[in-house]
Amino acid sequence: MPGGKIKITASPVSMEAELNETKIAQLIWNSLPINGKANTWGEEIFFGIAIKSEEENPQEVVQLGDLGYWVPGTAFCIFFGKTPSSRGDEIRPYSPVTIIGKLLGDPKEFLKVKDGTRVIIEKAE
Repeated sequence: MPGGKIKITASPVSMEAELNETKIAQLIWNSLPINGKANTWGEEIFFGIAIKSEEENPQEVVQLGDLGYWVPGTAFCIFFGKTPSSRGDEIRPYSPVTIIGKLLGDPKEFLKVKDGTRVIIEKAE
């Protein structure tokens, strides 16, 4: 599984991503497919998933295209730009997240996804 490729679909966007070697990424991989309902917060999409885990090397600032897991909300997060917590050009989650992977396409595509859109995460072909 390390480096396992997933596909994230949130109409009209469908994009591949690569999970990293964290325990949380492994738990997510083993639970696929996962469905959720997009919550938008600035240029971030997050939604609760049925996986509970401890933080692993939590990050206060993330990079464009990072995928994160937010422990307080047991949420899968997609970062594609600034959030209301950002300072300057940084991408800052509401509170620290564990980085679990990276988008393999243009993160800005997720600007097209509306709040409430169904999100599907599955293993890539």
